[in-house]
Amino acid sequence: MATSTPAAPTDGQPNPTPDSSAGKDGAGRDGAAGQSRRTLLHRLDVRGVPYVFIAPFFLVFGAFGLYPLIYTFWISLHRVELSTMDTMEWRGLANFTELIDDDRFWNALTNTFTIGVISTVPQLLMALGLAHLLNYRLRGSTFFRVAVLTPYATSIAAAALVFTMLFERDFGMINWGLSFFGIDNVDWESQKWPAQFAISAIVIWRWTGYNALLYLAAMQAIPRDLYEAAAIDGASRWQQFRKVTIPGISATIVFTIVLSTIGATQLFGEPLIFGQGPNGISGGADNQYQTLGLLLYEEGWKNYQMGRAATIAWAMFLILVLAFVLQRVVKGVKSRRARATGPKKNTKSTPSATS
Repeated sequence: MATSTPAAPTDGQPNPTPDSSAGKDGAGRDGAAGQSRRTLLHRLDVRGVPYVFIAPFFLVFGAFGLYPLIYTFWISLHRVELSTMDTMEWRGLANFTELIDDDRFWNALTNTFTIGVISTVPQLLMALGLAHLLNYRLRGSTFFRVAVLTPYATSIAAAALVFTMLFERDFGMINWGLSFFGIDNVDWESQKWPAQFAISAIVIWRWTGYNALLYLAAMQAIPRDLYEAAAIDGASRWQQFRKVTIPGISATIVFTIVLSTIGATQLFGEPLIFGQGPNGISGGADNQYQTLGLLLYEEGWKNYQMGRAATIAWAMFLILVLAFVLQRVVKGVKSRRARATGPKKNTKSTPSATS
C-alpha cells in the first residue's frame, strides 16, 4: 500500500502548523463571559423582578401612608397653627400630656367607645343572620344580595341627611311611630343616649349588608359534607349553625370585628351631619356625641391648632394598635387553653410480657 509523506521544506525548516490553542482560549473566554452574563441576568430575573412588581405598592404606601404618619408625629411635638404651618414651636411631649389632662378627650373617647359598641354588636349579629338566610337556595337570591349591599353604596351624606329627618323631634317619622305607643316626642339630637342611638342606627344601616356579604362568602366556602354529616348525626339547623357555620367562618368574624373597630374609632361623617350645623363639629351643645374624629376636626380646622389635632390623630392610632395587641393576646390565651384542655393521651400502663 502506498503512503504519502509530507514534503520537506525547501529551506530545511520544519513545516509551520497553525496555532489553534490561542483561538480556543479566546473562544473559551468569550463563552465563559457570556455564561456569567446569562447567570447574572437569570439571578436578577429570579431575585429582582418580584421586588419590581411590589415596588409600586411600597412607593404609594410610603408617599401616602408612611410619610404622613411620620410627619403627623413630628407636628404633634410642636405648636403649629393652621394659618402658619411653616412656623413651628418645639413642645416635646407637652401636647400629649395636655391631651391626657383634657376632659374633652376622655369624653370623646367614651363617646367613641359607646357608639362603637352600640353600632358594632347589633350590626354584626344582624349581618350574620342575613348571611345565614342568603346562604339558602332562594328564588331571586342575586337580587337580595345586591339589595343588602345598596346601603353601603349610598354616600354618607345622603344616608345621614335621611336619618336626620327621620329622627327630627317635631316631624320625624320615628317620633310619629313612637306616638302610637304613648311615647312623647324624643329630642334625639340634644340628649346624649338618644343621639348616640340615632348615630348608631346610621352606621348599622350602612354597614350591615357589607358585613353580611363577607359572611356569606365565607359560608359558601364551607364544605357541604360537614352539613350532611351533621344532619345524619341528627343535628338541627340551629345546632348546625352553632357547631359548623360559626367555627367555619371564625376568621371572617375576627376580620369584621377589626374592621368595625377601625371604623368606629374613625367615626366622623355621621355625627357631623347629624348635628345639623355648628353643633355637629362639637358633637352637640354639651359634646354629648362628640367622637375622636370630631374632636380632631374641631382642634385643627376650628381652633387652628394643628399640633393638638396631630396629637389626637396619633392617640387614635395608638388606640388601634393597643386593640390589635389585646386581640392577639386574647387569641393566644385561648389557643393555649385549647391545647391544655385538648384530648389527653392514654397513659394507662399495660402489663409487659415476661419470659
